[in-house]
Amino acid sequence: MPASPSLLESLADAVGAHAVVTDTAALAASSHDTWPLSTKRALTGEHPNQADVIVKVSSTEEISAVLAAATVESVPVTVRALGSSVTGQPLPVRGGIVLDVSGMPASYSVDETNMTVTASASYNGGQLEDALAAKGWTMAMSPQSLYRSSVGGWIATLATGQFSSLYGGIEDLTIGYTVILATGEMIELKASPRAAMGPDLRQFFIGSEGTLGVITSVTFKIFPVAEAQLLQTFAMPTVRDGLAFMREQVSVGLRPFLIRFYDVDEARHAMVDPTIDTPILFLGSRGVPSMVETELAILSELAEKHGGEALGPAGAEAWMGRRFDFSSVEKLLAEPGGFAETIEVAHNWSQINELHTAMKEALAPMATEVLAHFSHVYSQGTSMYVILLGKAESDEAAVARLETIWKTAMEVCLSLSAELSHHHGGGLARSPYTKRSLGDAHLILRKVKAALDPAGILNPGKLGL
Repeated sequence: MPASPSLLESLADAVGAHAVVTDTAALAASSHDTWPLSTKRALTGEHPNQADVIVKVSSTEEISAVLAAATVESVPVTVRALGSSVTGQPLPVRGGIVLDVSGMPASYSVDETNMTVTASASYNGGQLEDALAAKGWTMAMSPQSLYRSSVGGWIATLATGQFSSLYGGIEDLTIGYTVILATGEMIELKASPRAAMGPDLRQFFIGSEGTLGVITSVTFKIFPVAEAQLLQTFAMPTVRDGLAFMREQVSVGLRPFLIRFYDVDEARHAMVDPTIDTPILFLGSRGVPSMVETELAILSELAEKHGGEALGPAGAEAWMGRRFDFSSVEKLLAEPGGFAETIEVAHNWSQINELHTAMKEALAPMATEVLAHFSHVYSQGTSMYVILLGKAESDEAAVARLETIWKTAMEVCLSLSAELSHHHGGGLARSPYTKRSLGDAHLILRKVKAALDPAGILNPGKLGL
């Protein structure tokens, strides 16, 4: 339904009439992100997640004023930055306001002594990384969406990067941030280098997907650009052998910056070679030269112990050069009836091989190709990233197929007690399964939500809320 005149008047008072947008085309555009299901819906002319009004803010004071107006009118507010989510986090489910923070002033400052960078939350991650690289530093946060995503979005979605096995995920890289609550207060949360004054309150908002507050600035760890880097590619006998290697290398305390293991189907894509007939492992070490050489030598010895055959660095080097390329999925989605999806999950070592088998078998009838790789290694297990590629008879049929794929994948994960998401977050894709996934712990989330957002205006319909 259209926004009420009183709401539009309050918003115009808060941000200026020029920043309050209600035209049909803009509302339709803001009802989609880069979730493949949403992309296909847009191609069919469907806009089921449409706001009543878009508000473009340019200051923290404006954010507080918009939240105050929304509270008075009991209107939902969904925060949107660069719209790179692939699971529907910035899509409204009850109309209301899309709070567009992409126009917030971009700024950053580096503290080289304490090795941190503080940036406005709307800052493009790739642009910030490039600015740091020019000074000899890196955030070491490298999602495939690096140049499409905002640094505040990384916190909101509990994101991680391709090199997390060395540097950790966003929860490890975040020093602190500021957030505006639904009730208007601006809060600074920090712990540097570590704090033991009660619970780590930063964790409330990391992964909260805009349901608890609006993140406005962030402070991350930074690292000197590595002196040396070595890469290697291995052919592994089976998926089970590759997973056994991944488990052993972490058990002895190795920390390669790159560890990616592809099953046979995805290995052909990873190597850009349709003749590949074995799983493929990419490994990389970076740091001071002597450490890099030693670590890669030990990694190579362990890989060979598990049946690996060294193929040289070329495969891993080529992947490093194209690791931000998402064009193959985008091109397929643009074709009539074409569909593609990426579903990342995680499990412990004892069941990750079973999860791989079950997901492949359940999803195989629904796509032309079902690909899988493993990365982001932990002491207890690893993530599994599944890519589906296919073509239906129409875009409408592709939408229905993607909906079935998500239902099937989530049910397989729940049946094996796997984690439903490793780094894309919940969004609309996983919200229906949140309570089953979190179990009793969902009560804590509901209580925190009630305390921090008593009017329930922030991003309803996400995380099972």
